[in-house]
Amino acid sequence: MPFLGFLLAVLSFAWPVSPPSVARPFDPPAHPWLAGHRGVDLRGSPGAPVLSAGPGTVVYAGVLAGRGVISVAHAGGLRTTYEPVTPSVSVGDVVAGGAVIGALQGGHPGCAAPACLHWGLRRGELYLDPLALLGLGRVRLLPL
Repeated sequence: MPFLGFLLAVLSFAWPVSPPSVARPFDPPAHPWLAGHRGVDLRGSPGAPVLSAGPGTVVYAGVLAGRGVISVAHAGGLRTTYEPVTPSVSVGDVVAGGAVIGALQGGHPGCAAPACLHWGLRRGELYLDPLALLGLGRVRLLPL
């Protein structure tokens, strides 16, 4: 049944910015301790609305390492992250998929666009390709 729950969760997710345009894809490291790109960068414009990719509860909204960050917990143990953003939500807020959660800030290291949203996805400590939520990323089967 866990797979069915994940499948249902996938069906309720959407792009966190519009129009969607991937500037830098997910590029996980070969080992968890190595450098890599643990999310995708999506082109945008400074001040553009950032949407919750799916329904969930805000578990972090504030500044982390000098950047505005929002983290939303979803069903199935999934957590999406969004940075750099100016949050318009607070910890504990329940958000619908597609709800505005903040505004995109300009400047993101490694992105040539005026603004890029770094969109991340985790299940526990495992980083996943957030495009998989949209049926677009690589699918990896993991042992139980």
